[in-house]
Amino acid sequence: MKILFSGGGTGGHVFPIIAIAREIKKRCGTKVDLSYMGPEDEFVSKLFFKEGLKTYFILSGKARRYFTPLSLLQNIVDIFIKIPLGIIQAFLILFFSAPDMIFCKGGYGALPATFAGWLLGIPVFLHESDVAPGLANRILSYFSQTIFVSFPIKQTSFFKTNKMVLAGNPIREEILLGDFKNARREIGVISEKPVLLILGGSQGSTRINELIFQILPQLLKVFEVVHQTGYNDFEKAQTALQAFVPKELHSNYHPYPFLNETQMKSALFVSNCVISRAGAGTIFEVAAFKKPSILIPLPESAQNHQVKNAYAYAESGAAIVIEEGNLTPNFFLEKTLDLVTYGNLELMSKAAANFAKPKAADNIAKYLIDFLGITQ
Repeated sequence: MKILFSGGGTGGHVFPIIAIAREIKKRCGTKVDLSYMGPEDEFVSKLFFKEGLKTYFILSGKARRYFTPLSLLQNIVDIFIKIPLGIIQAFLILFFSAPDMIFCKGGYGALPATFAGWLLGIPVFLHESDVAPGLANRILSYFSQTIFVSFPIKQTSFFKTNKMVLAGNPIREEILLGDFKNARREIGVISEKPVLLILGGSQGSTRINELIFQILPQLLKVFEVVHQTGYNDFEKAQTALQAFVPKELHSNYHPYPFLNETQMKSALFVSNCVISRAGAGTIFEVAAFKKPSILIPLPESAQNHQVKNAYAYAESGAAIVIEEGNLTPNFFLEKTLDLVTYGNLELMSKAAANFAKPKAADNIAKYLIDFLGITQ
């Protein structure tokens, strides 16, 4: 049996695919041949090579909904040249490789594979991470027979209810394995202060980093802070520490340009509260660790999906939301101190656990295997 994965090529598409692929391998071993089709990307290529997935790179494009002379030209090239050529490439590859199903993680990069698969009569399964699907996934939904959703069905917009299956957002099972003492040692936490994990370092997070640098001395008096700054702001973090923070508090600050899988796992283990944007992948990883959170949604996100994700998750009681328009240093500091000092973190932790779907990857893998009738 053969399963082909497809997605837009970003980490939000790639890591859930990896999580599902690992679970399929655990259950079926070599009984299933796994491959991936999407836009060419060196990052994706390396990750899937490590996972043993054969990769097919094809042309792809997207529709830009902001209008400038450049975007108009790019849309013409993408919609009328790249996407049609990508569909032809996908059709030929699928015709000769003959997968038994396509699992589509979504995004414009998945359009050629999904449409070509539909033309060839190959069953398509779509996964949506966000409360509000983007334009690409809205289009892809028409060619999909089942749509796995991450947020509760009553909160998820656009899709037909009879097509949706609540699954959660797949996370890699390995990230949940570990212990508290080793995690403290890995990250370098030394005091008994509560630990604040700040996940910057992605699109738009420079604004969060700048805010943290302004209030760093006040934060370090109360917390140990683990801060993923991103590579661009890592030197600024070091400068802020040396310039504004008393030396006796330096050991309470742990900046990282990037947290790898092991470090991220350790940071989530030791944290008492997490501050982050509101991408679905981050929300579901934080929930799986049962951590209270403060979400600062990215205002520029497509279809305003991070704002919608944040408020949908906050309804569970596991998080509070601070929109960027209200994000001043003093207000943020006051909210953070109030939450960790006086808030009911235990109740928020229970709410996160109730919301989390840590077995999402395994449940989706089982669903796909059962559909194909593979004996395990």
